[in-house]
Amino acid sequence: MTKTRRALAPLLLTGLLAAGLAAPPAAAARPGPVHPAAETHPPSRPAADDIRARLAAVPGLRVIKENPAPAGYRSFTLDYRQPVDHRHPHRGTFAQRLLLLHRSTTRPTVLHLGGYGLEHQDPGYRTEPTVLLDANQVSVEHRYFGTSTPRPTDWSKLDIRQAAADHHRVVQALKRIYRAAWISTGGSKGGMATVYHRRFHPHDVAGSVVYSAPDNTDDRDDTAVDRFLERVGTPRCRAALTAVQREMLGPRRTELAGRLARWAAGQGHTFHTLGSADRVLELTVLQLPLLFWMHADTASCDRIPEPSASGDVLYDWWTATVPVPGYTDHYLAPVTASYYQLGTQLGFVDLAAPHLAGLLRHPGIQSMRNYVPRRIPMHFAPGAMPDIDRWVRHHGSELLFVYGENDPTRAEPFRTGPGSRDAHVYVAPGANHATTLARLAPRDRARATAALRRWAAVDTPPAW
Repeated sequence: MTKTRRALAPLLLTGLLAAGLAAPPAAAARPGPVHPAAETHPPSRPAADDIRARLAAVPGLRVIKENPAPAGYRSFTLDYRQPVDHRHPHRGTFAQRLLLLHRSTTRPTVLHLGGYGLEHQDPGYRTEPTVLLDANQVSVEHRYFGTSTPRPTDWSKLDIRQAAADHHRVVQALKRIYRAAWISTGGSKGGMATVYHRRFHPHDVAGSVVYSAPDNTDDRDDTAVDRFLERVGTPRCRAALTAVQREMLGPRRTELAGRLARWAAGQGHTFHTLGSADRVLELTVLQLPLLFWMHADTASCDRIPEPSASGDVLYDWWTATVPVPGYTDHYLAPVTASYYQLGTQLGFVDLAAPHLAGLLRHPGIQSMRNYVPRRIPMHFAPGAMPDIDRWVRHHGSELLFVYGENDPTRAEPFRTGPGSRDAHVYVAPGANHATTLARLAPRDRARATAALRRWAAVDTPPAW
């Protein structure tokens, strides 16, 4: 999704649908002293066909600008005034950024939760459900990302329940205009946010399509991911990855870390947060199998270099497989919120690496605490994800989970249970982290799209 790369969060298990590094976020709009419900609005009723005026009349909503849009759509950048703390809404507000693709007030509306900022999303971008349903689309910037960061920043108000309340208020506000069925969707970390929104506000939408979302119910136990990485692909491909890992942390370690340090110095970048180029090298090499399989295609195994390859070949392959600039302070800062969430509620995998015994120098390097400045307190809440998992298995309804066969997030998937209703899990053969409904086997694709159309009350079958 764009040539530029979003910071390190997309390297991680919950963010790899994005392909890149992000520039630092713009300064967030400072919240005013008013309660969201107390803001003033135009007194006159706008004409029914003037969508811009109708949007401007929604309490708390501000139209920032109109953008270029695909044929048949209008695109708007919006801000919606949200409480910093939904439990105490009078204690300050912030402006949450939205992107709206308007098709028709009589069409369904897709709530797109990306899990990150919107600064690099094309205003005309449409998700797969939006295209299949010929729908409107509302993309929501996650709180504490981009311009949607409260000032001052109270990190204790960044949790899944507060974010779900943001999404609930957006849906309720825009249902004044878009009264047809709503469908929510998101991939990876955005897919997780989609499930969390449904957990706390299950009736906001008629159904949800969730792509490549992990369900890490026990952050202390990562053996499922370790086992997955021991079996995915072919023995030859796995052996090639192991060999190149050992080469990079063994004979070539000093060379590669030195090249990375020189590159960073030449770009004016630093590694103060993670500590050093050597620490970044070790971290990225540890995570190579995870990142490799999340992006792998049919030719990826043939591109793994031999241990005897030149330093240029090894370095180029490494930095093509791992967006290494994302580990610099410049790119880590805008996505601090992602690591905070991983380290306080969402959890993340700590890969075992017995094949690298004797080559590791930095114990605990995979901990999320390493990515977040020490001035920000972090305390992990072990009950958050089991609660989500129980809701899906015992109460979840109108849910569609889609995974790629070779994607490591499939090692810890969401599962339906005895209380799930009209909930489905599909696996796309040969697909990676960036899977879609279109990648499913024909029978599964037909069933999945039929469920989506049924939830959205759309009769016309999709044009694949």
